[in-house]
Amino acid sequence: MRLLPISLLICLLALVANARQSDVLATANGRNFTAADLSPDTQKLFGNQAQVVANARNQLFSKMVSDYLIELEAKAKGVAPEKLVADERAKAAGPTEEQINAVYQANKEALSSKPPAEARKQVVEFLRRDPEEAALKKYIETLAAKYKPAIGKDINAADLKALDTILTVGMRSFNDREFEDKFKLVLYDVRADVLDQAKAEIENAVYLSLVAAEANSLGTDASEVIAKEITNKMKDFSDEERISLEDALRKRLFAKYNAKFLIKYPAPIVQTIKIEGAPSRGNLGAPVTVVMFSDFQCPACSGTDPILQKVLAEYGDKIHFVVRDFPLTTIHDHSYRAALAAYAAYQQGKFFEYIEILYKNQSQLDDASLSKYAAGIGLNVKRFELDLSSENAAAYVKKDMADGDSYGISGTPTIFVNGVKVRRLTAYGFREAIDTALKKS
Repeated sequence: MRLLPISLLICLLALVANARQSDVLATANGRNFTAADLSPDTQKLFGNQAQVVANARNQLFSKMVSDYLIELEAKAKGVAPEKLVADERAKAAGPTEEQINAVYQANKEALSSKPPAEARKQVVEFLRRDPEEAALKKYIETLAAKYKPAIGKDINAADLKALDTILTVGMRSFNDREFEDKFKLVLYDVRADVLDQAKAEIENAVYLSLVAAEANSLGTDASEVIAKEITNKMKDFSDEERISLEDALRKRLFAKYNAKFLIKYPAPIVQTIKIEGAPSRGNLGAPVTVVMFSDFQCPACSGTDPILQKVLAEYGDKIHFVVRDFPLTTIHDHSYRAALAAYAAYQQGKFFEYIEILYKNQSQLDDASLSKYAAGIGLNVKRFELDLSSENAAAYVKKDMADGDSYGISGTPTIFVNGVKVRRLTAYGFREAIDTALKKS
């Protein structure tokens, strides 16, 4: 769940300028691949990276102001900021039955696999999203009128220095260093997202070219190469199997035809991710530590975890795997309790068995279900329920959430390999990150 996906970055462009057509982004089989091989939208992104970053900085600065105003008001009212936000969102008018039915009918096929109550809940959440955001925006405007934030130096000023004041609210001033520290990972992602888009397109262009070259060398056509290397090797015909076979073919062709990719990324942000006391498995002395911040109600987490586990198994004792909590409480109403339950299972030595059940039952994470799952794997249910409701569990999960915030996490799953955030949450991306870490170690 990234803050600024590529689709939004395209909308953020204030200037339209093409990347230089002569920029060489890759070479393979004696051919140069340039910016001209990118799609028009990606050419615009690639040629306007500075503007994309500037627009993102403006948005993040607005978020910084809003977050602090909410923090001030929450403190004045003696409540948690999350509760204040939830209360304001709840004031938004709900959708009518006609609106709910119209959206349901339009998406009936996609919702057919869900229980009726869950499908309805998803539709209502979708329809409430914009009204809730509008209500929250209006509320923040009233807070701005109350607290009168004073904007300092422009966040995109060419001569902006680390200690320059960018915002003052009452007696509290913020400088650029605080802004950079708070949003370092997001800002890196904004820059890298553009490069990822270009890299993915160039890799695909190179791949298609090399499939054609391979076919020519064999006196056949590209479809026969694909059939031989992918289609005819499939056994269960799953997406995961197809992607794995295609990755293997890519890797072989890139090596055979000496493919080199020349897009330069900024140096990755390396952080010290704390793992003491967290559930883990694998070799404690392994050269690579993989840390997954997860939300057990997050569909992306349940989809990513089995892919990650399959890749980790390929590396054996070279990997130490750790799980930490980052429940997205504003969008997943059972995620926090699920994290507490996972902690309770951890106290009885069955953390990984338990979270596997949570991932598979994300529509049923109420307290009764959480206890039922505990009984199903042989846990002492009475002890489990005591641990789930304990202050230790709450402190443990909140510590994970606070650490996640300090690392710049904004969504789940977020996965670090030796302190570097993994950007491509695919088998290929995980292998690439682990191989890079192994080379450095």
